[in-house]
Amino acid sequence: MSNKIRKLVIPVAGLGTRFLPATKAQPKEMLPIVDKPIIQYVVEDAVKSGITDIIMVTGPSKRAVEDHFSPNYELVNLLKKQGKEEIAEEVKKISELANFIFIRQKGPYGNGTPVLCAKDVVGDEPFAVMWGDEFFYAPEKPQLKQLIEVYEKYSDPVLTAYEVAEKDTARYGILDALEVEDSIYQVKNIVEKPGPQKAPSRLASLGGFIFNPDIFEALENTKLGKDGELWLVDAVFKLLKNHPIYAKLVKGTYYDTGSKLGYLKANVDFALRDKKLADDFRDYLRSVI
Repeated sequence: MSNKIRKLVIPVAGLGTRFLPATKAQPKEMLPIVDKPIIQYVVEDAVKSGITDIIMVTGPSKRAVEDHFSPNYELVNLLKKQGKEEIAEEVKKISELANFIFIRQKGPYGNGTPVLCAKDVVGDEPFAVMWGDEFFYAPEKPQLKQLIEVYEKYSDPVLTAYEVAEKDTARYGILDALEVEDSIYQVKNIVEKPGPQKAPSRLASLGGFIFNPDIFEALENTKLGKDGELWLVDAVFKLLKNHPIYAKLVKGTYYDTGSKLGYLKANVDFALRDKKLADDFRDYLRSVI
């Protein structure tokens, strides 16, 4: 088994209920951050990290995701005829970012099911998993690249860790872990939403994982959990019994764009990073605050 990470699984079958009615007919992953959909930021992070094959596990009403990452020669040709060469090239490059593979989700709800659905496409090699509605702004080194470097050293699963405020330990799974190197931890346990009084640390386990193929067997042998759904974290607990699991404290700014506040924060921050928008937008913010 090669230890090179070439494949990424992105589950995009969720209903996006936190953004209704906006997501009634539009996938939450396609909501824009300034002028690009959320999921494109996830994909671009992966491509910069060396990923070549991106497997998106979709569901009903997710056709827009497939269309976005598929060629649209008619649109590109129209833009060129209109003299809009720059945007034509930008649109053309989207489908060329990686080899995109789309699979329909089958099975129970839960974030473990779409990972299991990708088993036959992933095959017998290590792979990455990222969620389609959260990402890091990490200009020095992409989030996934940071995880891959840890995997290449240890050859065991790697999770994303991010230090959160004490009060936010009630919102995330929190790691009970031992630091083995600078910003690298060996995971002993994951405590689900413990709150400040019971949290073993302030290290939240966020989206972004590297797994070996044995995660599939663990998922197949995992009983349905909360709400009758198949949860990835329950399969991770099974792996913990057999071999080490590591966590990388990711350097960057985390955006949970699956929440309304996180989505708004991302739009403000990226607008202020846009050279064409920053000055006017900053002036506007000052005028209303």
